[in-house]
Amino acid sequence: MARRISIHWFALTLTIVLSLLVQPCFSIYCDEDDCYDLLGVTQNANSSEIKKAYYKLSLKHHPDKNPDPESKKLFVKIANAYEILKNEATREQYDYALAHPEEFFYNTARYYHAYYGHKTDTRAVLVGLLLIVSIFQYLNQWTRYNQAIDMVKKTPAYKNKLRALELQRTGGMANRKKGNKPMDKKVEEELGKELNLDIKGTEKPAVWDLIGIRFILLPYTLGKLLLWYGCWFWRYNVKRAPYTWEDASYLTRRSLRASLDSWISIDESTKEDLIERRLWEKSNFESYVAEMRKESKRRR
Repeated sequence: MARRISIHWFALTLTIVLSLLVQPCFSIYCDEDDCYDLLGVTQNANSSEIKKAYYKLSLKHHPDKNPDPESKKLFVKIANAYEILKNEATREQYDYALAHPEEFFYNTARYYHAYYGHKTDTRAVLVGLLLIVSIFQYLNQWTRYNQAIDMVKKTPAYKNKLRALELQRTGGMANRKKGNKPMDKKVEEELGKELNLDIKGTEKPAVWDLIGIRFILLPYTLGKLLLWYGCWFWRYNVKRAPYTWEDASYLTRRSLRASLDSWISIDESTKEDLIERRLWEKSNFESYVAEMRKESKRRR
């Protein structure tokens, strides 16, 4: 029973919301009035008839001709109706809105695009969008970074580092009377500034990582990338030069699909062994994978 009542109220609320949304579809162009009725013409009237009707009504209701405040309001409506009907494109949109009032969102989008689309510079819109996205990105990164820092500061490892730094600064002569007494907040903040917290996955926000900055530097980045590929092609495909250690490391890391942090964490002897295997060559990589599978099965 309760479920039926909730469904009933949901349907009623949805009906009211839709009615409020669809209602403005009739008034998006000429408020609550009909543009044709305001000019006293039919929907089949041609442009000449609409123009004559407008000039006739403007002579009657123009503020310079008629000081009546109500007449002034009516003249504004008449002028707006004429602006809509004199243009073939906006008139076609208005006729469509009259014939299809249920397509509220589509009609609204066409209306605002017709009246404001050509007045808006696309470049300004793009710059504004990039600026907004970059601001949200920067704030989100700082929020995540601060949350990560707060979590790290609550760990015993961080507190032990602070104690060790305090002992180092005092020359190992820490006050024994303190015992396990919590460290003073001011001292903790001062010592915390000296600790360089490196949290993987949550780096300190940098302006250069923002989408807006990267978009601005996109031509430079693409040029640099093309230059790098050109040098690579000339050195290793044309001149057939041997790979340098850095380039061989890059090819090996790419073959293993390892991240830069993962590659850095590997010891030097393992790196040398992997590079000597020339894993960027398909046959060598397949042999390496087969060896790893055999080793994995043997350990099981």
